[in-house]
Amino acid sequence: MGLRVAFQMDPIGAVSIDADSTFRLMLEAQARGHSLFYYTPDRLSYQEGRVMARGWPVEVRRVKGDHFTLGAEAEVDLADFDVVWLRQDPPFDMHYITLTHLLDMIHPRTLVVNDPAWVRNSPEKLLVLRFPDLTPPTAIARDLRTLREFRARHGDIILKPLYGNGGAGVFKLGMDDGNLASLFELFTGFSREPLIVQKYLPEVTKGDKRVILVDGECVGAINRVPAQGETRSNMHVGGRPEKVEITARDREICERIGPTLREKGLVFVGIDVIGDWLTEINVTSPTGIQELERFDGTNAAGLIWEAIERKRAG
Repeated sequence: MGLRVAFQMDPIGAVSIDADSTFRLMLEAQARGHSLFYYTPDRLSYQEGRVMARGWPVEVRRVKGDHFTLGAEAEVDLADFDVVWLRQDPPFDMHYITLTHLLDMIHPRTLVVNDPAWVRNSPEKLLVLRFPDLTPPTAIARDLRTLREFRARHGDIILKPLYGNGGAGVFKLGMDDGNLASLFELFTGFSREPLIVQKYLPEVTKGDKRVILVDGECVGAINRVPAQGETRSNMHVGGRPEKVEITARDREICERIGPTLREKGLVFVGIDVIGDWLTEINVTSPTGIQELERFDGTNAAGLIWEAIERKRAG
């Protein structure tokens, strides 16, 4: 069953072919006989009732320095495609949100993965709030007094932007750290968004586990260990991926959240687990499937495409 597939993603020339999950999804699609079209988010438009994209047919291969070939540039109507992948990285800003509204206009007749309405309504640090018994103590506020009182109750904290990504702007603040007010002033000085604060989990020094779910089912995990002297384990800032086993607690968390993910059309999701606690549910542009495949031999990209092909066949 050859599908016409469009990828809305960041520039393909800059991807790491050994780490990028979108590239692995493209390779798998191509191997399954699907045709690929590629465009960047700035080339998506609404034109007189149609959702259009200007981009290129593309072929991909795992060759460093020569990993893709573009066909002739074309403007296409995305309603003519079977599947559109929403895969650009955050920031989750008004540009991102606007693109989800445009893609809403073709979904579900054209299957958009993940469902754009639920990507819009399920930011990484907000969907997790539906499961407070699975998460560490958390507060979201744009009020310094609330943040101070939270730290007074819980001790060491992690403070970060609500819509940040990749570990940017994440701070660990101890009980006696005098920088809370200064950081509050810094963040609120350039952004109108609230901040998120969580109780610091010392287990993070042993790693921040990324668990991959496909259509609500757990398929595997990798561990991301912070670099020496770092609190953040994101691979963007030097975190080291390593093999890890799925625990009973991981499965319990996945069983709790899986039905919600399935119901909302969130086919490819990566959750973050520190110790026994769920900290984020990543739905915008999850990563980790290449590392999982290297460590465990699990072809998560294949499982994702099987789920998509079932939805298209149905």
